[in-house]
Amino acid sequence: MDNKDIRWLQRFQNFEKAFLFFKKIVEQPYYSPVEISGLVQAFEFTFELGWKTIKDFLYEQGLETRFPREAIKKAYETGIIKDGHTWIHMLEKRNELSHTYNNNVAEQAVDIIKHRYYEAIMQVYQYLKARTNE
Repeated sequence: MDNKDIRWLQRFQNFEKAFLFFKKIVEQPYYSPVEISGLVQAFEFTFELGWKTIKDFLYEQGLETRFPREAIKKAYETGIIKDGHTWIHMLEKRNELSHTYNNNVAEQAVDIIKHRYYEAIMQVYQYLKARTNE
């Protein structure tokens, strides 16, 4: 195993920890305002580790990407990501969602994270998890 193999696997371990924490929060039936902030922060952290893990996995496959949008597009082209539109949407909206002090933004954030973003991140997690044993 050379360094690039180790790099993506190390990054995946961090992504997995973040994802499993994110999953616990997503599965809650309701949220206090503080918990909404926690949900958004867990999403942001998990998304960030997700695209970086994708980038490292692609590099291990011989495909170099430098920026999130580039990594997401290449991951979609190679089948790592099934819902490319949602990943691009997450990239564009991640900073807007942090305005949870605004009640409307907070409600929208909970809805989109639970019903759209979580599934897209879970799909990538499962894809990469299956590759850790290869």
